[in-house]
Amino acid sequence: MKKQVKVKPNAKQSKVVYGDDGSLIIHVKSPPVDGKANQELIKLLAKEFNVSQQSIKIKSGAGSRQKIVEINE
Repeated sequence: MKKQVKVKPNAKQSKVVYGDDGSLIIHVKSPPVDGKANQELIKLLAKEFNVSQQSIKIKSGAGSRQKIVEINE
C-alpha cells in the first residue's frame, strides 16, 4: 500500500499522527541531515504497521518533508 506522509524533523518526541484525510504526520527526533530523519521514519512506520524495515520504501520525496512511502505487508 502507498501512503502520503508528512515528516516533521527535530521533534521533542517521535510519534505517528493520523490526519483527517487518512494521511500520516510523522514526528521524528532526528535532524534532516545525512538521511537520519528518513531512517527514523522507516523505523517508526515499521513499528506502526508491524512489518520489517525492509518492507518500507520511500518512493518519492526523500529530500522533502512530503513523501510517498510504499509498505509491503
